Amino acid sequence: MNKTLKVSIPHRLSRQEAQERLRGGVADFQKQYAGKFGQFNDQWAGDRMNFTLTAFGQSVTGRVDVTDSAVDLEVDLPWIFAMLADKIRGQVQQAGTKLLEKK
Repeated sequence: MNKTLKVSIPHRLSRQEAQERLRGGVADFQKQYAGKFGQFNDQWAGDRMNFTLTAFGQSVTGRVDVTDSAVDLEVDLPWIFAMLADKIRGQVQQAGTKLLEKK
């Protein structure tokens, strides 16, 4: 039984700047957690990033849409991670807000 986690993070950046920050954040994420994930793939198509990652033998897929006022994230969590959805949501919200702060 999978669960889709949805998070919307508002921003006051241009769409392009928000996307550039996300690309940098994804690169940092990959470096920081390289030893914990078996595989991480991301692919951008316009303002949408599709991604897959493998953790503890489980496959996780998701989508990130960058709009003029928010970054919308949907992550399809396998059952083993679904029970941690609220904790994951809080961490994603906090990290995303920090990443997209207007400086």
